[in-house]
Amino acid sequence: MEKESKLRSDYNIYLRLEKSLSANSVDAYQRDVDKLFSFAEGEGVAIEEITYEHLQQFVAQLQDLGIHPRSQARIVSGIKSFFHFLVVDGYLQNDPTELLESPKVGFKLPDVLTVEEINRIIDSIDLTTNEGQRNRALLEVLYSCGLRVSEVIHLRYQDLFLDEEFIRVEGKGSKQRLVPISKKAIKEIQLYLPDRVTPKKGFEDILFLSKRGKALSRITVFYIVKQQVEYAGIHKNISPHTFRHSFATHLLEGGANLRAIQEMLGHESITTTELYTHIDREFLRREILEHHPRSK
Repeated sequence: MEKESKLRSDYNIYLRLEKSLSANSVDAYQRDVDKLFSFAEGEGVAIEEITYEHLQQFVAQLQDLGIHPRSQARIVSGIKSFFHFLVVDGYLQNDPTELLESPKVGFKLPDVLTVEEINRIIDSIDLTTNEGQRNRALLEVLYSCGLRVSEVIHLRYQDLFLDEEFIRVEGKGSKQRLVPISKKAIKEIQLYLPDRVTPKKGFEDILFLSKRGKALSRITVFYIVKQQVEYAGIHKNISPHTFRHSFATHLLEGGANLRAIQEMLGHESITTTELYTHIDREFLRREILEHHPRSK
């Protein structure tokens, strides 16, 4: 830990004095380095032992999270700057990032919404309609928890632990995970519950119900999102999954730990599955509280 602290401190001095960067730029570069140190810790390697293959895995994690290519490219640029510093200052003889390519910015992922756009979409919902508060709670949960459409439409009462500020989510392959939920989302759910329609038999425990008392369909959620995006005057190609991408991107850009984001999204990949299976719940809560816009 002492050596890690020295590396961070020396790099900070290098950025400020030799590169003459602004305080905001220095903070951004340091956040990129924090992600690298977190990755190295998970892989069980020292920074000086990181290879080109390790860095390829690091970039693959960013892609798995659905992070926009522009954000990926910025992070890779920060990592390259750090390794250049390590070579210049004599910590390393060879730079493992020499062959590392930045993600192609032209590669088109779904658009990411800004926090202001998220607010505009949710605020555009007409609360005088029967479904207004349900839709508001639905979209808030999609964004605040980073859920897939299939996950949000299958949420049940028994999955809500609102006093503890967690929900239980059943993801792909029936694998369950606990995800922190923001106070804003909790408030919207509590406002929705008194006006929830009478459920049909077999749907008593489903949280978000259609006007016919059954679970919402994926198509209905797509329609709700498309309609509200139009009402909000936002001209982007938005789907329910965009809320999930936005959740991950806002956390990452706020400085959240990659492993925590991976765990909260319920993502798995061949190279990182074992790395993300034993995350402490309090650690996830801290990551949300410190880095998610809804907790500011």
